[in-house]
Amino acid sequence: MERRLPKPVDFAQILKFKAPEWNPTRRRLASALTIADLRAIAARTTPRAPFDYTDGAAEGELSLARARQAFQDVEFHPAILRDVSQVDTSCTVLGGPSAFPFGIAPTGFTRIMHAGGERAGAAAAGAAGIPFSLSTVGTTSPEGVREANPTGRNWFQLYMWKDRDRSMEVVERAAKAGFDTLLVTVDVPVAGARLRDVRNGLTIPPTLTGRTVLNAIPKARWWVDFLTTEPVHFASFDGWNGTVAELLDSMFDPTVDFDDLRWIKDQWPGAFVVKGVQTLEDAKRVADIGVDGIVLSNHGGRQLDRAPIPFHLLPEVVREVGRDTEVHIDTGIMSGADIVAAVALGARFTLVGRAYLYGLMAGGQAGVTRTIEILSSEIVLTMKLLGVSTLDELEPRHVTQLVRMVPIAR
Repeated sequence: MERRLPKPVDFAQILKFKAPEWNPTRRRLASALTIADLRAIAARTTPRAPFDYTDGAAEGELSLARARQAFQDVEFHPAILRDVSQVDTSCTVLGGPSAFPFGIAPTGFTRIMHAGGERAGAAAAGAAGIPFSLSTVGTTSPEGVREANPTGRNWFQLYMWKDRDRSMEVVERAAKAGFDTLLVTVDVPVAGARLRDVRNGLTIPPTLTGRTVLNAIPKARWWVDFLTTEPVHFASFDGWNGTVAELLDSMFDPTVDFDDLRWIKDQWPGAFVVKGVQTLEDAKRVADIGVDGIVLSNHGGRQLDRAPIPFHLLPEVVREVGRDTEVHIDTGIMSGADIVAAVALGARFTLVGRAYLYGLMAGGQAGVTRTIEILSSEIVLTMKLLGVSTLDELEPRHVTQLVRMVPIAR
């Protein structure tokens, strides 16, 4: 082997330094390659109370852990020697287009995570060509979301109040603001026991503990944004004169039944979706009402702990009602591969909540954009490696759900 002294030109070819990024937010986001990376950044930059409100679930948080584990327990079956030079990730959902088979789920209290709140999420979703959902307990008004996402698709999520007239006033505002879909959430007769929030003192109204305050002090950027922007409030309820606790007491109505669902459907002019279905029997009953779609969801594990795993429920619900009713799914989605697995098993669409909020906490609108970039790139990569070039080519044969928890025979 002949040796020689290296020449300066040799070093120039191998030593190529990346230009430094001086903007700390862009630098953090550029280092995030997965949703888990965004979660880690969010934990460093956000006070404990709002982070735990986002990250936590009910009681022992078993429902959330099981839902995530179900997506991890997937075996893909790729086809080889297929032309995947071009991949089409677009789909039609509820009569309209989406650039990818996922949208932003409705989330409450969003501006406590980041001052940009729903406006940041709606703007990022609109730019990416995916739907954005606004919660009844959102901190931006329907009109504000429309301003942030004037040409994109906006959906509104409804918690049915005891005061039916007041409920419909909010729904009318969303319709007038051009929202094309109503998501009626049916799994919250009462609020679940979210113990992290209790331990952090994040009660309604807030009673922060000393530990929570000390944790929040070093998060300087969060405090600057929080203190220099408009106060956080429920933007859909102008003129509310009671406390937030009284608002929630009036909002969650434990008497809502299928007749109420039919009544709400008659009031709404656009696509009508029921969110929070957790059994095959209820999926059939909801589909019989003539809804446009159902969302299999256990509310991100934030209501009944040990609730059914939506991803496990998906194949049989699609088999029974999927011919006439769109079946969507949320809870536990942390990657584009999770979304591809859901679509392969028959889901028309998926909704991401925590993944979106991790990005929001990590970097505002730019962070939400990074969430969408990560998920969309993972979808494309997974599809190519599976040997499919369109979402319609994804089929159950591409996925096996591996089983950890087998019910005891009754």
